[in-house]
Amino acid sequence: MLDITKEFLKEQYNIDDETFEFSESVMDDIKFKFDEIKEIREYNQYKVLKAMQDSQLSDNHFNWTTGYGYNDLGREKIEEIYSKVFHTEDALVRPIIVNGTHALSLTVQGLVRPGDEILSITGAPYDTLQGVIGIREEKGCLKEFGVTYSQLDFLPDGNIDLDGIKDKINDKTRLIMIQRSKGYEWRKSLSIEDIEEAVKAIRKVSSDVIIMVDNCYGEFLDTKEPTDVGVDIMAGSLIKNPGGGLALTGGYIVGRHDLVEMISYRLTAPGIGKECGLTFGTTRTVLQGLFMAPYVVSQAVMGAIFCSRAFEKMGYRVLPEYKDLRSDIIQCVQLNNAEEVIKFCEGVQEAAPVDSFVTPVPWAMPGYGDEVIMAAGAFVQGSSIELSADAPIRPPYNVYFQGGLTFDHSKMGTLKAIEKIKQLNK
Repeated sequence: MLDITKEFLKEQYNIDDETFEFSESVMDDIKFKFDEIKEIREYNQYKVLKAMQDSQLSDNHFNWTTGYGYNDLGREKIEEIYSKVFHTEDALVRPIIVNGTHALSLTVQGLVRPGDEILSITGAPYDTLQGVIGIREEKGCLKEFGVTYSQLDFLPDGNIDLDGIKDKINDKTRLIMIQRSKGYEWRKSLSIEDIEEAVKAIRKVSSDVIIMVDNCYGEFLDTKEPTDVGVDIMAGSLIKNPGGGLALTGGYIVGRHDLVEMISYRLTAPGIGKECGLTFGTTRTVLQGLFMAPYVVSQAVMGAIFCSRAFEKMGYRVLPEYKDLRSDIIQCVQLNNAEEVIKFCEGVQEAAPVDSFVTPVPWAMPGYGDEVIMAAGAFVQGSSIELSADAPIRPPYNVYFQGGLTFDHSKMGTLKAIEKIKQLNK
């Protein structure tokens, strides 16, 4: 680090010499991992570029339409490009999909019918999706419509119970759900190889069951995506990885044409499907964000590795460890108590470009069973590809650190979190 940078950080951010020396030792430990990340980034950048070129993207596709959105060339072009990037037959990419949970909910509700069973082979799904299925009964959940749910938990070593799959699939099983990211759980996120093995195990039992992946936080972490290894349908959020920090809102669903068509009837109405839906002039930001996404994701992963190694060196449990294979942008740190969780999030908030003066506090966030604290000073509200940290206030006090449009910003978030916890424990 340049001396002028050190002096600036000392004067403007009150980073002390001890933290500087500690930061430098962390960088020495992790630099070898950055070359691997750059190779993945480069491949994915060229993949996205080629998809845009092959789709003959033009500035004409950035124009507005109004009303019903008939003949929205930009909307059609986005979905063509997403299909090419993820190597699928079709795509549904819309600003009216409000978040990742909505994209997943549309997918599930579009594909199951009364009497069908949903089987999750990766334990309980993320908190907000539990209310959709009916694990936690909410008004309008699928349980009210006669859809049942079954679950296969992970093995003690954290792997999918491949042998247990054949015992769980039955005549009612319509949809098998796989959650790639850890969510609010202490487990490894699934690699592409893990997902491929699960797909093979499922297909040995049934060729008809639909395999769905929740790909939130996982895009561009590998040179392959779940749809490259036999997954039928996949969903995610545009204000996570694929939006590149520029998409203002939205979600995506990619996969088999017949399945995307069924889901589109749930998005709008039967008989209308994909033919309508205004994009509100968001085409340029969505596609520019997708173009930037491989680079931005690489920066977030580098920041997560820095956070992992820093807190590991401080004696905390972390998942994944800095040397581990990564399949999402999330870094989990297990802290000692609720006070440390709050101070960690305060530090991340103070490092933000937006609302750095705000103090995050735990609150009863809709869709969650416990109070949740969230640090997020983002240009796009709720964007988790931008630097953020959040945690349910419950033992064992895991905090989830993710994002960072640049590595330097992500690194600053970690340093501020360290300083806050040091001050607490003095």
